[in-house]
Amino acid sequence: MLGIPYDSEEAIQLAEKVMKFIQEESHKASQALAEERGVFPNWKGSVWEKKGIKIRNATTTTIAPTGTISIIANCSSGIEPVFALCYKRKNVLDGEEFFEVNPVLERVLKERGLYSEELIAKIAETGSIQNLDLPADMKRVFKTALEIAPEWHVRMQAAFQKFTDNAVSKTINLPNSATKADVERAFMLAYELKCKGITVYRDGSREEQVLVTKKTEKEKPRRPSKFIEPRPRPRVTVGRTIETKTGCGSLYVTINEDNEGIAEVFVQLGKSGGCAASQTEAIGRLLSVALRSWVNPEVLVKQLKGIRCPNIGFDSGEVITSCADGVAKVLEKWLKGEYRKIKFEIEGIKPLTEFAEKEETSKMIGGVCPECGNILEYGEGCATCKLCGFTKCM
Repeated sequence: MLGIPYDSEEAIQLAEKVMKFIQEESHKASQALAEERGVFPNWKGSVWEKKGIKIRNATTTTIAPTGTISIIANCSSGIEPVFALCYKRKNVLDGEEFFEVNPVLERVLKERGLYSEELIAKIAETGSIQNLDLPADMKRVFKTALEIAPEWHVRMQAAFQKFTDNAVSKTINLPNSATKADVERAFMLAYELKCKGITVYRDGSREEQVLVTKKTEKEKPRRPSKFIEPRPRPRVTVGRTIETKTGCGSLYVTINEDNEGIAEVFVQLGKSGGCAASQTEAIGRLLSVALRSWVNPEVLVKQLKGIRCPNIGFDSGEVITSCADGVAKVLEKWLKGEYRKIKFEIEGIKPLTEFAEKEETSKMIGGVCPECGNILEYGEGCATCKLCGFTKCM
């Protein structure tokens, strides 16, 4: 309204001047109340006592969040720049959606004889006037939050924080293309300028956000027009088979790779046949299809890890809560490169007659009795409940 660009030294100086006046006047009023009613309870030992100032309130100023409140009051939201000059509000006021044009821009356009429904429609496409054929002085003043560099956002907050007792609520708006380094710079500058805390938001980083321009909506990922097809299975793959212990017996997970990454996962339970064996085979097939379709393997691990079944096993001291959990933990270690470090000595392999029978090093315990809920104990191939006598042979 004053024709001062948000991202300018003049704006910073004005911000300090305005907030300093509010701060000083509120402190004067609180000191007057202290003479009438006394100081606040914890005044003794406070910074105010050290300054020799008797004051009724420990703090008198703050800049609170005013997002939805500003919609109801039809005023600007705190010390924020304009998010968009024309935008659609979503997910507020019981899910209502409506377009809103900045009233100051609307007034200026009408005063200069530039207003038209066609122009407003163009502004609504992006929420900005920077790429439109409008006067340069208007473009300089009517900048949106995402068109103002993060440094100016932080500097404006620091200008108000300088004369505010409590914290200042403000969002450091970043464009959708912002990087981690951009976020780091914003936080470090806020620290250097003595802000008490900042909120950083990257446009479009959430599936649903309150303020949305048509441009933001277009940038949201859309459902593909057709289903993703996995790449063909290569003729030759290289991999390893890892054994892990589960409550249902030994689980063998084979992970094979080609030049593109993990190509397939085979999962086989030690015992052939049965429902459990078919389920583990299904896990392997689905993992293979997902990995050849470029699904992030960490997401797959997260989905399988921690799935529980009644039969719990231990593998080298690690709890394996189910076959799915065992597969996930093997895949996770593979991604971390743990199994790649293992090297085999080819020379000097002993003949089969010299091999002693290998003893089981991992004791399988646990599982919950379906009858009474007591812990099952394994022995001679069967899981037995010592409390109620339930038994299940494997």
